[in-house]
Amino acid sequence: MEAAAGVACIRAGYLSSKEQFHTYLKAERESRNQEINQVDGEQESTSNDQNEPPAKRLKLDSGDQVGKEESQGEVEEGARGREEPRERKRARGQNKNRPCMKPNHYEKNRLCPSVTQEHAENCRFGSQCRFLHDVGEYMAVKPADLGKSCVLFQTFGKCIYGVTCRFAKTHLGEDYRNLVNEDLMKQWEGKSQVRNNLSKELQQQLRKKKVCFEKANKYLCQLAKAGSKGGNKATSGSAGEKGVTNCTASRSSPESVGLKHGEEAQDLQVPTEGGDAPKPVAPQSPCPTSELENSAVKTIGSVTDEDIVKLRPCEKKTLDIQGKLYLAPLTTCGNLPFRRICKRFGADVTCGEMAVCTNLLQGQSSEWALLKRHCTEDLFGVQLEGAFPDTMTRCAELLNQNIEVDFVDINVGCPIDLVYKKGGGCALMTRSNKFEQIVRGMNSVLDVPLTVKIRTGVQEKVNLAHKVIPSLREWGASMVTLHGRSREQRYTKVADWEYIAECAKIASPMPLFGNGDILSYEDANQAMQTGVSGIMIARGALIKPWIFTEIKEQRHWDISSSERFDILKNFTNYGLEHWGSDSQGVEKTRKFMLEWLSFLCRYIPTGLLEYLPQKINQRPPYYMGRDYLETLMASQNVDDWVKISEMLLGPVPTNFTFLPKHKANSYR
Repeated sequence: MEAAAGVACIRAGYLSSKEQFHTYLKAERESRNQEINQVDGEQESTSNDQNEPPAKRLKLDSGDQVGKEESQGEVEEGARGREEPRERKRARGQNKNRPCMKPNHYEKNRLCPSVTQEHAENCRFGSQCRFLHDVGEYMAVKPADLGKSCVLFQTFGKCIYGVTCRFAKTHLGEDYRNLVNEDLMKQWEGKSQVRNNLSKELQQQLRKKKVCFEKANKYLCQLAKAGSKGGNKATSGSAGEKGVTNCTASRSSPESVGLKHGEEAQDLQVPTEGGDAPKPVAPQSPCPTSELENSAVKTIGSVTDEDIVKLRPCEKKTLDIQGKLYLAPLTTCGNLPFRRICKRFGADVTCGEMAVCTNLLQGQSSEWALLKRHCTEDLFGVQLEGAFPDTMTRCAELLNQNIEVDFVDINVGCPIDLVYKKGGGCALMTRSNKFEQIVRGMNSVLDVPLTVKIRTGVQEKVNLAHKVIPSLREWGASMVTLHGRSREQRYTKVADWEYIAECAKIASPMPLFGNGDILSYEDANQAMQTGVSGIMIARGALIKPWIFTEIKEQRHWDISSSERFDILKNFTNYGLEHWGSDSQGVEKTRKFMLEWLSFLCRYIPTGLLEYLPQKINQRPPYYMGRDYLETLMASQNVDDWVKISEMLLGPVPTNFTFLPKHKANSYR
């Protein structure tokens, strides 16, 4: 059957109209809800009222009628809103004005951390504390449990969230005492599932600017001297970039060289993040640069050759990932639980989400969370974004000293305006001087390989990658990943694999990985025939994370809806382990699951396709699945995604709102 341009061909027996599709889902949802309500009503009337605390029973009885009236009003209002006709415009880009509700906003009556945390001191706020301190009072207003088993208690033998856990009945004893399984706890004793955590001590040092960047400052001083020899002229680059005027080096100390975004040490003058010329600062104890280079470094314990002799480039660790499957660093969706899913399906190399170097230097916990590594990630790297050599070099040295990674990647492919207008991401491809300084600087302070991810260029018909790649090899990059689109193209055109093949020849002997439009093992085979060293998979892994299994086994997997639902169950368990099983952790897990579902809904079951394989730029038409769950997973409506999340994480809070990051992924 002929399909419209850009729409996948589905067998005629499964096709449906928009009205039929939503009518079917609505009817199925109502019938299932009625069955559940009948069973729940019988059970609650006989058991739940007796098991709840007295205060909560009184609250439930008094608020039952009011709640029914409010919910009925909300339903009617929502129905009226949905009935209003709207003109459907082509959805593109980001939902920049989407409502932002943080997970901790959904729970009003929260228990004070001084009560929940073990070995915690008395609350220092006393009577002015806005949280509850009475466990009994908290349990009276706490939402009902979401399930009969806690994944943390079952896996590790103890749930650190205690009474705040949304599955607390599993591990609560008398007087709300938290139970533990000693045997399971002994199995995990001394083992750490997640590495690269930010310690409080390091965070305080970063915030107080007391971290020493000895190697980075030495490189930046040499950079400044090179600039001063050129007659204190501005370095060539984009408008607004100023050169280096001079450099006075003093003996480095932790108090004087810890730096924040856009700030410089007292003994250095290098280009700042803002692009303004540095102001002279009188050094406290000036000394020649040679004295700084020859000064002894204080060490603890025995001195090894590595402490004295710097590694040569040929002696640095090598990145041997020839022919391996590389999961791309994916902003928002490429979180640790999702990477665990992909590892189970055969991903060889994983990389954390893009982290902004200035935020890392400031010690922001949310940014450092992007660097966390699960124990199953045997080949793992982190990706940094920045626009200037000072912050990028210092950040590289900071990570080199404090986290465990196999490589560090520079993001030179990010197309979004927020990054591009500051000179980062794709903009670095047109700022060759700054780009070179960043690559050389980071390579000089890292003990692990440095890789770079780039696009074909900035403008659609002006390719730059073939000019940049030879320079990257000369500057010290160990590998390049090329996305076969320009910044202007975004995802409106197919990836240019012919150009990637040309760049792979230019890059040799440096490895080059190709990226773009891989959704099946056939796409992967065609990509490998271009001469690339390996392939990076991004959207293809979001749409079908089992793509790694398909490539390795060279087959199309007609995965059932129940198997796909089991994948979501695993993601839920991984999310509760990672973000927590309290209300905040549950809603955070739900949020990232909904973002992922905005891509999962694009998958078309293999058994329904007229022609194999499905192409990544083909959107599915309205179709009926082989069962209710398969049809529900095919919906591109946010409300249906929320329904799927409720099947795993219970009902959403009353004031819950969600809109996906990208407009093209959903409609209301």
